[in-house]
Amino acid sequence: MSFTIAIPSKGRLKERSIEIFNEAGFNVELPDNARSYYGQLKNTPGDVEIAFLSASEIARELIAGNIQMGITGEDLARETIADAEAYVEFCVPLQFGHADVVIAVPEAWVDVANVADLDDVAAEFRARHGRRLRIATKYWHLTQNFFANHGITAYRIVESLGATEGAPASGSADIIVDITSTGTTLRANQLKILSDGIILKSQAVLMASKKAEWGENDRVIKQTLCEGIANIL
Repeated sequence: MSFTIAIPSKGRLKERSIEIFNEAGFNVELPDNARSYYGQLKNTPGDVEIAFLSASEIARELIAGNIQMGITGEDLARETIADAEAYVEFCVPLQFGHADVVIAVPEAWVDVANVADLDDVAAEFRARHGRRLRIATKYWHLTQNFFANHGITAYRIVESLGATEGAPASGSADIIVDITSTGTTLRANQLKILSDGIILKSQAVLMASKKAEWGENDRVIKQTLCEGIANIL
C-alpha cells in the first residue's frame, strides 16, 4: 500500500495546503490531467501520493484508515466521529482555515446571553409550547455532546439542508449551531453568539490516521512531514 496524504480539492484550503508543503521543501507535483485527483509529493523519504478530496471526505477517509495522512478541519474530524482521538492524531495545527462552531440565538432574545439562560429557555419552551427547543445544525454530534455536557435535554435537532443561519427567520428552528469565521453572516440574519457558546475553535490540521496500515518507512515519512511543516509555522 502506497503512502497517501489527502488535501482539499479546491478553494483557499487547497491553495494554502500546497503553499505550506512547498514552503517546507516538499514540492507538490500536480496532476497533468485536470480530471485527475492524484498528484505526488516530492523530497520525502519515500513515494508519497497526494489525493485531492473534499474536506469532509478527507475526515472520513482518515477515520476509516484508507489514507495515512490528510489536511482538513478539526471540526469535520470531531463531527464525523465522537471519539476522534481514537481514530486520528492531530499532528500539526496549520494556522489557517480558522472558524468557530457556535451556538447562535435571535438577537430579539435579549434575556438570553449564555448557555445557562438557554437551559431556562429550553425548559420554558417545553412548559409553555408543549415542544422542545428546535436547533438547526449540520453538526449533530458536536451539538449533542456539548448540550449533554451542560445538562440540557429539552431540545431536538432539525436537519439543516440549506443555509443554517436562515432557519430561525424561516420558522424551521428556534436557534442554530453553525460554523463562522467572522460572525458577519450571523449578524446579517439578526443572530447573536452566546457568550459561552463556542463549541469548538477549529482550524485546518495536518492529521494522521491511527487506523491505517503503517510500515516502518511510513512512520519515517510521517515524522519528516510533521517536523518539516511544524518548523515553518
